[in-house]
Amino acid sequence: MPCPLAHAAGSCFGVAVALAIGSSVAGAQDLEPRAYTPSPTGMNFVLAAYGHSSGDVVFDPSVPITDVSAGVNTVALFYGRTFGLLGRSATAAIQLPYAWGNIEGNVFEERRSVYRSGLADLRLRLTANLLGGPALARAAFAQRRPRTTLGVSLVTIAPTGQYDPAKLVNVGTNRWAFKPELGLSQPAGRWVLDLHGGVWLFGDNASFFGGSRREQATLFTFQAHVSYTLRPRLWLAGDATYYTGGRTTVDGVTKADLQRNSRFGVTLAVPVNRRSSFKVSWARGLTTRIGGDFDTLAAGYQWLWF
Repeated sequence: MPCPLAHAAGSCFGVAVALAIGSSVAGAQDLEPRAYTPSPTGMNFVLAAYGHSSGDVVFDPSVPITDVSAGVNTVALFYGRTFGLLGRSATAAIQLPYAWGNIEGNVFEERRSVYRSGLADLRLRLTANLLGGPALARAAFAQRRPRTTLGVSLVTIAPTGQYDPAKLVNVGTNRWAFKPELGLSQPAGRWVLDLHGGVWLFGDNASFFGGSRREQATLFTFQAHVSYTLRPRLWLAGDATYYTGGRTTVDGVTKADLQRNSRFGVTLAVPVNRRSSFKVSWARGLTTRIGGDFDTLAAGYQWLWF
């Protein structure tokens, strides 16, 4: 009989740690293995996560800073719950991150260094399965066999983070952002293949540095993951993502900051006991054009209960 939490730990945990890291850098750079694997309804999960990114990384990669050398840290608390939505498996989650870091780079051809710390933008995520993921309680879920699933999600970023329009570098972004995404999960024995495609839609920042108004174009994102289950809730994944777009416009002037980057990484999830799991992930820029040449190491601990 399959463990009733075997797939739950993968689907919720993968998204939780990815969001924890994405809150401090660019959301497009998230790597989320097993994000659309169904979970039993009525499950609660809490995650504490830490991430560190070093290299060409800033809190917002679209700010006009070049030749960046930085170290950015994030800690985050994450709560979510699974439920049934129109007869399908669904998850709602909220995340509150805190970020800090030293950033050095060229601003208008002048070398500068700054330190920032504070609450980052609040994140909300709603995920629902469209095919292959019926809403099942714990007992019925334990009897199901893994099958192909197709899911949809919506990530919302609210402008709640620390922001000062007199500063070019901020922890918060002072704008709304939304990412609708479609995800396919295909199990094959101990293997799972995940394919995701999404798009970031950004609101305007009407109080950008110097009293300007900044807009950002649509950013398209694609992910692929191959994971292998060593035993229930113990799995290893190879991750890759590509994202393009996101050019900014300040007071009607379009900037030369089109993003066209790819990243790869690995993710390991390890069960601690029936109710908790530990996860570590690492990622690096593969090809970069704007703001993607950095390394990220993240770790998190998750508790589950019904």
